[in-house]
Amino acid sequence: MPMTVTREVKHPIFARTWPWMSRALERAGMDEHRQALLADLSGQVVEIGAGDGVNFAHYPPAVTRVLAVEPEPRLRERASAAAAAAPVPVEVSAGTAEHLPAADASMDAAVFCLVLCSLPDVDAALAEALRVLKPGGRLRFLEHGRADSAGMVRVQRLLDATIWPRLMGGCHTGRDTPAAIERAGFTIVALERYLFPGVRTPLSFHTRGTAVRP
Repeated sequence: MPMTVTREVKHPIFARTWPWMSRALERAGMDEHRQALLADLSGQVVEIGAGDGVNFAHYPPAVTRVLAVEPEPRLRERASAAAAAAPVPVEVSAGTAEHLPAADASMDAAVFCLVLCSLPDVDAALAEALRVLKPGGRLRFLEHGRADSAGMVRVQRLLDATIWPRLMGGCHTGRDTPAAIERAGFTIVALERYLFPGVRTPLSFHTRGTAVRP
């Protein structure tokens, strides 16, 4: 197990606005996608970038432990409160995606939910997920990302090169998440692409799926 890194990542504006945005997403139907993301998981799970803990309520009873990693202190405080009401045991940690506080091959599943868009080093984060998963362990992901048309991709690139990451805690609108997951060495076994909400905006292009560690 590598040395635990507890570096805090402070995004005070985003941390204050994300709980409000999260509730707006829930009202628009995101809770159904979260349930689908976490369905049928079991054993020990690491959730990477747990935010304010909105996923905790959706973990199925076969999950014996969730290690919830969140480096932003304000969001981590909210996640700790959510963990107390979760239907499964949740341990909230101050680790980072690039240095997970878990031993090699110790986890049955890893979860990224609306997180890979904002990480400074996606490849390093996915390499860490690969490290902590057991052989055959599952990676579950739900992310927004690259659009399906050249015109919208150009809009995403403009946003990502200018104001959007600064306003939204490092978020990028146009990352190709499935390609990054396969590049890290995972095998994608299920993938769904959809618009959320059901209109075309730079943030509407979502993917939800399952990948497996060899």
